[in-house]
Amino acid sequence: QLQLVESGGGLVQPGGSLRLSCAASGFTLDYYTIGWFRQAPGKEREGVSCISSSGGRTNYADSVKGRFTISRDNAKNTVYLQMNSLKPEDTAIYYCAASRTSVQHMCVMTPYYPSNYWGQGTQVTVSS
Repeated sequence: QLQLVESGGGLVQPGGSLRLSCAASGFTLDYYTIGWFRQAPGKEREGVSCISSSGGRTNYADSVKGRFTISRDNAKNTVYLQMNSLKPEDTAIYYCAASRTSVQHMCVMTPYYPSNYWGQGTQVTVSS
């Protein structure tokens, strides 16, 4: 079965950290750019971060710059999102999406791009 599975979400206090994982099964992520997205209740899905297939290019939403770090381990077929200094406004369901590309430095951070695969999401709640 070809799928992406997110994990690592949970409840954390403001200022805390979480590391989300996006693992692929049934296919290799080597030729895919990966984006992280989030959707809070009553809000549209928004791009958080992305990483190119080569890992050489990353991008971040202004709201998370300096706090979140995206990385990938192709040997483990997994992409990570390290989230530090979490704020209540980071509360949302976080999704990853894989978009196949032959362009090594392509980085997709818009939820409207026709990505090949989406994960089911993992809940992140930042609250005291």
